[in-house]
Amino acid sequence: MKDKDYDDELYELQIELVKFQKHVIKKDLKVCLVFEGRDAAGKDGTIKRFMEHLSPREAKVVALDKPSDKEIKSWYFQRYVQYLPSGGQIIFFNRSWYNRAGVERVMGFCTKKEYTLFMEEVGNFENLLIHSGIILLKYYLDISEDEQKERLESRRKDPLKQWKLSPVDQHAQKYWKEYSNARDEMFEKTSFVLAPWFVAHSDNKKTARINVMKHFLSRMDYPDKDEKYLDFDHNIICKYEPECHTKGWIAK
Repeated sequence: MKDKDYDDELYELQIELVKFQKHVIKKDLKVCLVFEGRDAAGKDGTIKRFMEHLSPREAKVVALDKPSDKEIKSWYFQRYVQYLPSGGQIIFFNRSWYNRAGVERVMGFCTKKEYTLFMEEVGNFENLLIHSGIILLKYYLDISEDEQKERLESRRKDPLKQWKLSPVDQHAQKYWKEYSNARDEMFEKTSFVLAPWFVAHSDNKKTARINVMKHFLSRMDYPDKDEKYLDFDHNIICKYEPECHTKGWIAK
């Protein structure tokens, strides 16, 4: 995607997002977007473009640090409940309760029993959210192994990006296959009818950002919606189905 094309499309989509937020505020809607994905897949940048021109009073990003001792001893979902949207709010989770299905499982930060319990409970948890009136969308940003390696190396070399390089990131390539297996099991067991996973192929950051925004807005209802800007590329973002693997949309 050329820079000018990207800038032009981004501008129009951000106008649509402002229209949508005005509708959310007026109607007291509760909107929750979950962003998961490989390390360096582009979650930060995608959320940043969503947020850029939204009112910060009614749109917030939640990116939690490791749990406190008190949180470890509490019901797993409890630390996330306090950040769920109230009427008129849009909340972006930059990683979410699905940490347990990915990072925690692969890195051994939870027990097998805790993981199994999470997988049994998460469907009921999300059903409660949706039946309470929360609009919930779950996005997984997926990249190839080579692209991740290049981005992580860039972070190591760039002094302005080194804050993005966490101890967990250091193991992303080493445990590539383990993360793939955890991701695939998460998709198969937690892509629910009411709350499916949408997978975005993110080797090209700009193309991924644009298509995630288009996809999200295409699913929302709001006044003066301009459909001509919302035709997303189905080869870039798709609802999770087993066929996504055979079509090569998900990195192995």
